[in-house]
Formats: sequence, structure tokens, C-alpha cells
Amino acid sequence: MRVHLCVVGRLRAGPERALIDEYLKRFDRTGRALGLGPVSVVEVEDKKGAGMGAEAALLRRALPQGAVLACLDERGALITSPNFAAQLGQWRDAGRGDVAFVIGGADGIDPALRAEADFLLSFGKMVWPHMLARVMLAEQLYRAAAILAGSPYHRV
Repeated sequence: MRVHLCVVGRLRAGPERALIDEYLKRFDRTGRALGLGPVSVVEVEDKKGAGMGAEAALLRRALPQGAVLACLDERGALITSPNFAAQLGQWRDAGRGDVAFVIGGADGIDPALRAEADFLLSFGKMVWPHMLARVMLAEQLYRAAAILAGSPYHRV
């Protein structure tokens, strides 16, 4: 199952970029044997500043047809890392070819796009900058693959 990160904003070189690249590399390496990956990252940017609606239109164009749509949103489900791993495994085992994780811009995800989501995921009740949310998602993807592979990376 291919994994797509469809995100608002361009990530420049720096510590966040280094962390994301490292965790996605680890995910690709671990996930390959599990039928997970590769990961692709599609960055969109509303250069005209038209807001969430314009960002949603750009994000919709970035979504692979038929993909599971998983939006990161503060109103989403609070789940454990093992449950996140299990969810990825369920989508894979159900024959879903693609899952697209969407991270919105500074104002979040347009309500209409959020309403289309198959899954809403929250990293807690706090709001995180979208660049840190990308780091956290990349790490959780790697952690999920490690859990599914039986690796000692995730300790209970």
C-alpha cells in the first residue's frame, strides 16, 4: 500500500526536514517487506492566499484516486501507536492501494474536505505547527511499520 503525505506548505532545509527524511527512509526500508510504502510527499501552496478553500482544492488534486483519505485534525481520533499500526495493516489487508494523509495549513483543513475523510487523526488536544505535525506523522509511520514487523523500536 502506497503512502502519500499531501501537505500544505513547502518544507525548507533544516532540522524538521532532516527528521522527516530520516523517518520516511526508515519507514520505506521497514515497510517494504510488509507491503507498506513507498512514501511520496506532495506539497501544495496557495500562493494567492485565498484560504482553506483554495488549499483544499489543491489538496484534492494531489490525492490519488481511490485512496483512503486520512486527515490530521484536532477533532480526530486519539489513538495509540499500536492502534495506528493496526489501522494501517487493516487498510493494507483490505486491498487498499493508497492511503493519503492530509495536513492542512495554518488555519487547518477546510471543513468540506475534512467531511470527506475516511479517517480523522489527532495528535492530541493541543494544536501543533504543521511542520511539526509532519515530523510526528513521519515518526508514527515508521513506528507503525516497526510494530507490524515485530521490531523492538516500540516499547510498551
